[in-house]
Amino acid sequence: MSTMDTIIKLENLNVYQEDKLILEGINLAVEKGNFVYFIGKVGSGKSSLLKTLYAELPITEGTAEVCGFDLKTLKRNKINLLRKKLGIIFQDFQLLTDRNIYENLHFVLKATGWKKKNEIDQRINEVLERVKLPDKIFSMPHQLSGGEQQRVAIARALLNNPEVILADEPTGNLDPETSKEILDILTEIQQNGRAIVVATHDYELLKLHPSTTYRFDNKTVTLV
Repeated sequence: MSTMDTIIKLENLNVYQEDKLILEGINLAVEKGNFVYFIGKVGSGKSSLLKTLYAELPITEGTAEVCGFDLKTLKRNKINLLRKKLGIIFQDFQLLTDRNIYENLHFVLKATGWKKKNEIDQRINEVLERVKLPDKIFSMPHQLSGGEQQRVAIARALLNNPEVILADEPTGNLDPETSKEILDILTEIQQNGRAIVVATHDYELLKLHPSTTYRFDNKTVTLV
């Protein structure tokens, strides 16, 4: 792959939470259209690395490039531009519980600069079709199952046509059958050209959809 195809590139990266070293000397690359797992037990640094990739944790040692942004020199007021190129999915869904699914997705689009109602409505319908939930558009989050809530979270992550989806334990709260459904949706998204990074401690996912895997253990990250 040429460097033009590399969407995430980390070299000799150290990751800190405040003053505590979490990960040391990371070297990895993710290409456009790749599906990559970060696997390791809880507390091994997977979430910390994801937070580094979306610029929640600052970089002091080593280099990191994501979607063409140098994270070491990225100014705080430019972080929103990076995050427009990323879709982020959390284990606990993080839907706004006081509003319906349409309003959840509408909120994100307005916050990221969409203005025309017809375009907003069209995009919301498109992403809900993508995750097979068009009929849930006016449901409240509590009316949905855990799997449906996670599918809405995936729809939300797709709203701005991101180059990369970062999924932090996306099946952590779900049963095995529902986990497979979520993985199938993520695989379909990857096959349409987006890079997918899934952080998980669930080795069963790797059996369902084997792919490039980095193991997190004892502050190191190694390609399996």
